[in-house]
Amino acid sequence: MQHADDQTTAMTMAGLNLIAQALSIYDSDLRLAVCNAPFQTMFDLPDALVTPGATFHDTITHLATLGEYGEVTDVPAFVAERMAQARAFKPHYMERTRANGRTISVEGSPLPDGGWVTVYTDISATKSQEALLRARSDALSDQVLAHTEKLAQTNRERAAMITTLEQTKRQLTASEARARLTTEMLPAHIAHVDATGHYTYSNQRLGTIIPHRPSDILGRPIRDVLGADTFDKIKTALATAYDGTASVQEFTDEGSARRIRTAFTPDRTGGVYILSMDVTEETQTRAALQQVSRRALAAQITSGLAHDFSNLLTIILGLQSRLDRLSGLPPTAAPLIEGTLAAARRGGALLNSIAHITDPRSLRPVATDIHKVMQDLATLAEPTLPAAMKLTLDIAPTGTILLDQGMLQDSLLNLILNARDAMGTHGEIVLAVRPVHDTWIEFQVSDTGGGFSTVALQDALNPFFTTKGSEGSGLGLSMVYDMTQLAGGDLKLANTAQGAQVTLRLPYRAAVPATTGLAMLVEDRDDLRALMRDILMTLGHSVIEAASVDEATALLADLPDIALILSDIQLEGEATGTDLARRLDGTAPPIILMTSLPADAPLFLEAQKHAPVLRKPFTSDDLAALVTPQRGAA
Repeated sequence: MQHADDQTTAMTMAGLNLIAQALSIYDSDLRLAVCNAPFQTMFDLPDALVTPGATFHDTITHLATLGEYGEVTDVPAFVAERMAQARAFKPHYMERTRANGRTISVEGSPLPDGGWVTVYTDISATKSQEALLRARSDALSDQVLAHTEKLAQTNRERAAMITTLEQTKRQLTASEARARLTTEMLPAHIAHVDATGHYTYSNQRLGTIIPHRPSDILGRPIRDVLGADTFDKIKTALATAYDGTASVQEFTDEGSARRIRTAFTPDRTGGVYILSMDVTEETQTRAALQQVSRRALAAQITSGLAHDFSNLLTIILGLQSRLDRLSGLPPTAAPLIEGTLAAARRGGALLNSIAHITDPRSLRPVATDIHKVMQDLATLAEPTLPAAMKLTLDIAPTGTILLDQGMLQDSLLNLILNARDAMGTHGEIVLAVRPVHDTWIEFQVSDTGGGFSTVALQDALNPFFTTKGSEGSGLGLSMVYDMTQLAGGDLKLANTAQGAQVTLRLPYRAAVPATTGLAMLVEDRDDLRALMRDILMTLGHSVIEAASVDEATALLADLPDIALILSDIQLEGEATGTDLARRLDGTAPPIILMTSLPADAPLFLEAQKHAPVLRKPFTSDDLAALVTPQRGAA
C-alpha cells in the first residue's frame, strides 16, 4: 500500500513539473505543501524553500531581499503586510512586472480546509505583442488599440474567474458528498417532503428504521411510502409541522413491533424535515425502570405488614413443632400438623417473595466446607469448558465458615464462564481461595486471555455494560457485584501479565462450633422467646433468656459458661443486637442474629458485617445449618 502511494505521488509530481506555469500550495499554517519544478526555476529559489514545510515567511523574505518586488526599504514591514494578506486570503488575479523585466500573472484561490493554491504564468510574450501594437499606433487608431488591450485583460480575468468557479464547484460537490455520507452514517432516517407531501430528499436508512419500507422514495408521496396505518399515526404531527410548529410523535410499527420516534421540523419554503429513530430499546429500559419504581413502592407498603406476619409464622411453626412431639395424639393429627407446617412454610416463601420486590435474593449463610463446595463447582464448570481449556483449583486451608453456598457458586460460575468466553478455545483458568488476615475469605479467578480493556476496568460492574455485543446481557458481573455487596464483601477487577483477574472478598465468619452447652436467647417478645427457646432445646442447649442488650451484657459478665448467643436485632431500649455483637468484638461466645427486616434494610446490612443473620421465620434446621457439623455425626 505504501509503495502504491509513493508511486501515485511520483506520477502526480511528474505531471505538475510538465506544465508551463509555476504552481505552489501553502497550507493553513502558511507552510509549503506542494510546488512544481517551474516554481523553483521561475523565482530561482534554493532547495530549502521548495521543500514541503518551508514557511511562506521565509520565502517572501528571501524574494524581497533579492529585489523580486523592486526596491523595498523596510523588508520586515513588507513581509508582515504580505503575511497578513495571506492569512486573509481571497481569490484574486493580478499582473506584475518583475525586477528582471519579465511580466507574470498571479492567480490565487483558497482551499476548503485553509491555505491556498497559486499559479504563476509568464505573460511576457503577450505583453510584448501589446507593446508592439502600441508602438505602431500610427497605423492603428487609439480606439482599436485600447479595445484590444482591454479585451486581452478581460480574457485573462475571465479565465481566472472560470478557474475560481470550477474550484468552488468542486468544493460544493465535496461538501455535498460529505453531508450525504454523514446522513447515511447516522442511525436515523433523515428526509424532506415538500408542500404536497412528496419526498424531495432522503438518506438510505428508512428500511433499517422502519422495516419493510423502500429506500428509493424520491418523488413518492409519504402516505404511499409509509403505508396507510403508519401515516394515520403521524399525520396529525405532520400537519402541525406544515402549520409552522415543530412536533414529535412516537408510535409502534405494527409489522415489526418496533417503537419509532419521529421529529417534524417546519421548512420555511413550505415543506417539512423529518427525522425518525428506532427507540425500542430505550422504551424497554424506560418500562423496566418504571417497574422497578413500582416494586419499590410495593415494598414500602408491604414491609411493615411482612414484619408482623413473619413473627406470626414463627409462632405457628414453633407451636406446630411442639404439638408434633406430644404423645397420645390421634393418628389423624399427624397429617393435620404436617399440613399446617406446610402452609406456614409456604407463608415464609411468600414473605421471601415480598422481600424480593426490592432485593432479588436474601442472604442464607450456612456452615460451609470450602473444599467440598469448590469441588462441586469444578464438577459443574468443567463440562462447559473447551477440551483445550483447563480449570485449576488452588484452595488454602480455611476451616468451616459461614457462606451462602448458592450465591457463592452462582458468582464463581459466572466469573469462570466469563473467563472462558475471553480466552476462546484454549488457556487456563485458576480459582484460588485463601483467608486474608482472618477478616476476609478471598476467591480469585485468573485467566490467560487478553485481559480487561481500559473501558471494561472502569465500567464492567455497571448494569448493562457488555463487550459481547448482542450475545451478552451486561448483567453478569453486575449481579455478582450486587450479591457480593449483599454479603458485605467487595469485588475488584485487574489485569496481570497473563490476563484478567477478578478478586471477590467475603467476610470471614467461622461457623458456630457444635455444642450442647448453655445458650443465651435475647428476644423482647414473650411469645417468640418461648418458641426460640424450644428450638434451642431441640438442638440440645440449656437456655437462659434476656430481653435487652444491657440485660444480656450483665448476664455474660456473671455466666462465663455461655456457649452460644441467639439474639434478635430489634430489641427493647436503644441498643440493638448488632450493638451486642460489637461488644463481643469477636470474643467467645459466638453470636447468631435473627430478624424479619428486609434484606436491604440498613440494620440488616450492618448486622451482616458482625455476625451471621437468620431471616424469620426459620426452623431448627435453619439454625442448625449455621453450626459446624459434629465429626462423625450420622
